[in-house]
Amino acid sequence: MAFASRVALRWAQLWGSCPAAAAPCRLPAGPVVFVRPYSSRDKEKIDMSTYSVESIRNFSIIAHVDHGKSTLADRLLEITGTIAKTDRNKQVLDKLQVERERGITVKAQSASLFYSHEGVNYLLNLIDTPGHVDFSYEVSRSLSACQGVILVVDANEGIQAQTVANFYLAFEAQLAIIPVINKIDLKNADPERVEKQIEKLFDIPVDECIRISAKQGTNVERVLQKVIEKIPPPQFNATDPLKALVFDSTFDHYRGVIANIALFGGEIQKGHKIVSAHTKKRYEVNEVGILTPNEQPMQKLYAGQVGYLIAGMKEVTEAQIGDTLFMHKQPVEPLPGFKSAKPMVFAGMYPVDQSEYNNLKSALERLTLNDSSVSVHRDSSPALGAGWRLGFLGLLHMEVFNQRLEQEYNMSVILTAPTVPYKAILSSAKLIKEYGKEEITIINPAQFPDKLSVSEYLEPTVLGTIITPHKYIGKIITLCQDHRAVQKDMLYIDEHRVMLKYLFPLNEIVLDFYDALKSLSSGYASFDYEDAGYQAADLIKMDILLNGNPVEELATITHNDKAYATGKFLCERLKDAIPRQLFEIAIQAAVGKKIIARETLKAYRKNVVAKCYGGDITRRMKLLKRQAEGKKLMRKIGNVEVPKDAFIHVLKRQSDK
Repeated sequence: MAFASRVALRWAQLWGSCPAAAAPCRLPAGPVVFVRPYSSRDKEKIDMSTYSVESIRNFSIIAHVDHGKSTLADRLLEITGTIAKTDRNKQVLDKLQVERERGITVKAQSASLFYSHEGVNYLLNLIDTPGHVDFSYEVSRSLSACQGVILVVDANEGIQAQTVANFYLAFEAQLAIIPVINKIDLKNADPERVEKQIEKLFDIPVDECIRISAKQGTNVERVLQKVIEKIPPPQFNATDPLKALVFDSTFDHYRGVIANIALFGGEIQKGHKIVSAHTKKRYEVNEVGILTPNEQPMQKLYAGQVGYLIAGMKEVTEAQIGDTLFMHKQPVEPLPGFKSAKPMVFAGMYPVDQSEYNNLKSALERLTLNDSSVSVHRDSSPALGAGWRLGFLGLLHMEVFNQRLEQEYNMSVILTAPTVPYKAILSSAKLIKEYGKEEITIINPAQFPDKLSVSEYLEPTVLGTIITPHKYIGKIITLCQDHRAVQKDMLYIDEHRVMLKYLFPLNEIVLDFYDALKSLSSGYASFDYEDAGYQAADLIKMDILLNGNPVEELATITHNDKAYATGKFLCERLKDAIPRQLFEIAIQAAVGKKIIARETLKAYRKNVVAKCYGGDITRRMKLLKRQAEGKKLMRKIGNVEVPKDAFIHVLKRQSDK
C-alpha cells in the first residue's frame, strides 16, 4: 500500500469515517490541548515584517495565586484563534507536570497572538506569570520584556498580599496597568467592593476596572481592546543594530539550548552570525520563530517582537538569562540584564546513592538553566557524602525544584532541612586576615565563628505583608509575636479586611509559619514578604553530642531564645532514629560547655537474675553489679556508629514540621 494511502487509512481509523475503524479512538489520559486547526495563515507563512513596531503590544498577566491568570490566558488564546475553542482548554500555557498537578504557574510562558481591531492587524505578545511569592523573580524577568500588564483581582477574595507586591513591581518598572476583576460569575462575588479596594490602595479610578469572567468568557474581548488602546508599542527601531535580550531558556536533548528572546533593536534570521555579550562566543542562528504557544518557525524576527532562537548552544552555561545577543562585528552596549536573584533559603542536596553523583550533577545543570534563580555551591558531608548546597527563593520553590528533579530527570535525592544565611562581624585580627574581610556570610553551621572572635552576629529579616479578614486579627498578632516579629503598620483596606505589616526574622518563617497562618485563618489570610536586610541577633551554635562526642553534621545555628526547644526536638528525633546498642547512649544538645537538653537511649540488657529462683538477695545484687560494671566498661571503649538512615531521618525536611 502506498504511503499516502496508509496515512489516509490511519486518519480514517482515528476519526471513525471509515468502516474499517473497528477500534474506537482512545485519547491519552490527562489534559489535552487542542491546537488551532489548519488555516490559510499556516499555508501562507506569516510575514512578521507586516507587523510594524506601532502594531505590537507586549504585556504580562500578573495576580495573586489562583485569581485566574492562566484561565484568562486560555480565553485570550481562544478569542484570537491561536487555539481551537473547546471545554478541555485548561492551563494551556502551564506545560510542566508539576504545574498541572498543583494547579499553579511555576514558569512564565509566552505566546504570540494575532488580533484585528478596527481594521488594523496587531501582534500581541502575552506572558503568563506565576502568582506565588517564591516565583516573583519570574515576574520581574517577564516585566522586562513588556510595556504593560493586566492586573487580575478575584471578585470574591479581593486584593491579596501578592496582588500588592506584583502591582509595585509593575509600577516601579513604569508599565501601563489595566485592572481586571475576574470571577464575577461566582455566587459571592462583590466587584464593587474590589473596585473600591483597587482605588484606595493603588489610586486607580473605578471606571478603569474591567469586570470579566475568564471561565465563561464574559467581557474578555474588552480586555484585548483595552490592551491595544492603553499599552504603548515598544520604542525600538528595526534599522538599529541587533540587540536581543535572553529572558528565559530551556534545554532540548536534540537541539541544545532554546533561548526566549525579546528584540530591542534590529532583526534576526536563520544564518546570521551572532555573539553573546556574556561568553563572547560566536554562533550561527539555526532557527528563529514565535510561540503560538507551540514553537512556530519564522523567516525573520524584527525589533519589538518576542520569540525563540536556536543557535547550536550545546552547553547549559552558554545561555545566561539576562544576556545580550548582537550581530558579529556589530557590537552594542549590553542591556542591563537582571538583578541576580537573592536566595532566601538554603538546603543541602545529596544523591541517595553516591554512584548517581554525576547524573545528578548533569540534571542540576540543566534544571538551573531553566530556573536561574537557584544558586548552587558544592558541599560535602561525612555522613551523606558529596553533594551541593542550594539556595532557593522560598520553601515552595524548594519543593517544586525537588519535584521537577524527580519527574523530569528521574532523580531521587536527600534534601536536608532548610537554613538561612547569617552574617558575622569579626573582631579577631587573625580571622579578618584569614577571610580577607571583616563581615562574613555563614550558610553552613560548621563555619560559625566562636563568640570571642565576633563583635556582632546578624540575621536576615523580611518585611511581611499579611491581608486577612478582621475577625482573625487577634490570633494572627499572637502568632507573629511568637515568631519574634515586630509590627510596622496596620491598615483597614475596607470594612472587613486588614493589611498588617511585620518585620520578621527570616528563619522564623521558613519552616511552618505559612501553614500556621493558613490554619489560624481557615485559609483566608494571604502572606507575602520582601527582603529587609540584616539585623543584630543573639545567635548561638548548638552541638549534638553522642556519649560526649560532638556530631558535626547535626550542628545547627539558632536564636538563644529558641535554643531549648530546638535542642529538645533534635534529641527526641535522634532517639527515635539511632538503633539501640549493648550500652547506654546519652544524646545531648550543648551550647558551648552547657548541656541544655538530653535524651537517653537505654541499652539492650540480658536478664542475669533469671536463674535465681530464690535464695539470698546478695546473690542477685552481685550479678546485677557485675553486669553494670561490664556495661560501664563497654560504654568507655564502644563507639556509637550512627547509620546513614538515622542522619537522613534527622536532617531531611519533615512534611509535618
